[in-house]
Amino acid sequence: MAEVVSLRGQASDGLMRREVSGNVVRLTLNHPPANALSIALMEALIAELDAVAQSDEIRVVVLAASGVLFCAGHDLKELTAHRTDEDGGRAFFEKAFRLCADLMLRINRLPQPVIAEIDGLATAAGCQLVASCDLGICTDSSTFCTPGVNIGLFCSTPMVAVSRAAHRKQAMEMLLTGETIDASTAKDFGLVNRIVPKQYLQQVVDKYAAVIASKSPQALAIGKQAFYRQLEMETVEAYDFAAGVMVDNMLKADAKEGIGAVLGKRLPEWRGKK
Repeated sequence: MAEVVSLRGQASDGLMRREVSGNVVRLTLNHPPANALSIALMEALIAELDAVAQSDEIRVVVLAASGVLFCAGHDLKELTAHRTDEDGGRAFFEKAFRLCADLMLRINRLPQPVIAEIDGLATAAGCQLVASCDLGICTDSSTFCTPGVNIGLFCSTPMVAVSRAAHRKQAMEMLLTGETIDASTAKDFGLVNRIVPKQYLQQVVDKYAAVIASKSPQALAIGKQAFYRQLEMETVEAYDFAAGVMVDNMLKADAKEGIGAVLGKRLPEWRGKK
């Protein structure tokens, strides 16, 4: 049975649930009905991710949500309330959007792989959250959109993650039309990996998490960091970089153990730290 506990002994003001099962942690957005990314929720999630990054026990993170929506993006009521500030809200808007960017980068830079478990609507920054995760598994009734253009606010920060997950023209289609796409289209676009019936969602996600968690945490951390770095490079530069990563990886304890296990026809015992 999963252990339900919050990092650092806090409850994150009830905005976040943390469940640990073996080497997998499930972080659940718990701010229904919209699970909107308010300042408080983003700070709570960043705090949880920072604590996970320091853990040698956690190997995989599952990012889920309670309620009927996965995440409705930024908290528009919170943003609008600051239009009466002396600066028209500029300072608060700056804080909110840069904090969101920081959150997404935290997910990319986390040593552990992150799987998005989506059931319901993921819109605007919520779609950005899905696109920022390493894998995405959703129910067949899940939907996705970047609808900022409909309210005069182009989804520029969601664009960064979505354009790196989806194909270029499909990303532009989402951003320019603001229309909602279904789960099948999201898979075709590249936003999610798998679509499953609602009743099997957690079971499938848990299976993926368990498979990944059985791998070397050292290799996972090295590989995830290298994956995102090489995406920013030209092909020749990427191969040069990746060759260097392979050399360094070969010298690590877990590579020695893993290759030895293959040659010795036995199961490896991972001891290397991420």
